[in-house]
Amino acid sequence: MSTLNALRALGVDIEDTGKDIIVKGKGINGLKEPNDVIDCGNSGTTMRLLSGVLSGNPFFSVLTGDKSLITRPMARIILPLQEMGAEIWARDKNKYPPLAIKGGALRAIKYTLPVASAQVKSSLLLAGLYAAGETEITEPAKSRDHTERMLPAFGSYIKVDGLRVTIKSGTELKGTDVEVPGDFSSSAFFLTGGLLIKNADITIQGVGINPTRTGIISALQDMGATFDITNKRTVSGEPVADIHCQGGKALRAINITREQIPSLIDEFPILCVAATQADGTTTIRGAEELRVKESDRIKSIATELIKLGAEIREFEDGLSIRGKSLLRGTTVESYGDHRIAMALSIAGLIAAGTTTVNGISSVNISFPGFFEILRSLTA
Repeated sequence: MSTLNALRALGVDIEDTGKDIIVKGKGINGLKEPNDVIDCGNSGTTMRLLSGVLSGNPFFSVLTGDKSLITRPMARIILPLQEMGAEIWARDKNKYPPLAIKGGALRAIKYTLPVASAQVKSSLLLAGLYAAGETEITEPAKSRDHTERMLPAFGSYIKVDGLRVTIKSGTELKGTDVEVPGDFSSSAFFLTGGLLIKNADITIQGVGINPTRTGIISALQDMGATFDITNKRTVSGEPVADIHCQGGKALRAINITREQIPSLIDEFPILCVAATQADGTTTIRGAEELRVKESDRIKSIATELIKLGAEIREFEDGLSIRGKSLLRGTTVESYGDHRIAMALSIAGLIAAGTTTVNGISSVNISFPGFFEILRSLTA
């Protein structure tokens, strides 16, 4: 919704029927200067990707967000976009939102990301649509690749060679139909809950199983979990399947390394919940990126799971979690972070007694029906 509202402010005609979203494109150079500041709400994805687009448009715009978003680091997109020729100003020496952007003629660059980030990569790919020549982006590890899969369907030239992505400007994009698969990150909470609760039996249909997103499936399989992944198919360039799991199987501790983090970055909180129920000590390292999400997710999940009875040691770049822990219900905080709130809700299902999760309104931003589905599964 934040993205739709932002695009409407830029002059794009968008109709939301409740089932379909119909976007009447203006062409790559058809956006207009907004009349007011654009509010990205809680969506860091909106702010970062839109910054790439706005950097190539010859007008002035300002992007802001809620109290969480304006604390999230933006230098990671500002610096390469400035290198491409955009003029961007931000708070605290160009570190934090709001962002003021004066776009215009961009030049192609070759850029190596210091940290694997799908948002930064996608921002630069979108800016590359406007930059003269070929923009080349190299990652230290493979991050989510939805943008690389999507843009060719609209007529863009993109070449993917391992960790290197190249985009060429000069192509007029054409509208097409897109079917969006079920969000894997949202399904991960129910799948993990299904594994942890004896006699649980859950099937989630039409879930995106893009291999850059499903790291938690591999991690849970390493722990001893089993999943039935059936009805595999491709929808709008994305792999999709139905996923079935059952609860009650014993889990064992594992080690998660830096290389695995990009493919399970959004699932970190719920993976930590699973680790509390695995025999042995699970270590997760190389995850310092999680300190600058909607909350400091390393500190947030450690603090609250400890309240529930987990044994956790915190590192600068991750955690060690000793299981199997008997969790006991208490009052926990979400820190306004939707993924922390959902993970703690699943933890509450396996904790003895009553668990109260404060600050669940943030869940309505990314998953409005979460608690209704959870209630239907546990009735």
